[in-house]
Amino acid sequence: MNPLDKALLCVSIIRERKATDLVVFDVGALTSITDYFIIASGKSSRQVQAIAQHVQRRMKEEGFTRFGTEGERDGHWILLDYGDVVIHLFYEPVRDLYDLEGLWVDAPRVYTEKDVRKGAN
Repeated sequence: MNPLDKALLCVSIIRERKATDLVVFDVGALTSITDYFIIASGKSSRQVQAIAQHVQRRMKEEGFTRFGTEGERDGHWILLDYGDVVIHLFYEPVRDLYDLEGLWVDAPRVYTEKDVRKGAN
């Protein structure tokens, strides 16, 4: 599976747990760390933890290896590293504080929640 398809699979899995404000950035030309960053929010730290657990279970079922996890205990900012796709799950107020979208403003957005609302995905 190519990295973009993998990222879009992750988006689909994340949406199963009602995450909000999903954005996928193509960061491959800007960093050697990964090809895609996914950012999504939950309305509580518990929801963020539930989203992360769901993603881990479903990605394992799909045959993907997770290379690392950070922040799972507190649930304010959980990072899931799948190599060419890195997922950032935030409790909404924490996402505003760190403003990763502002940090990666030069990266093309290949998916946004607005696209879904318009029927693009």
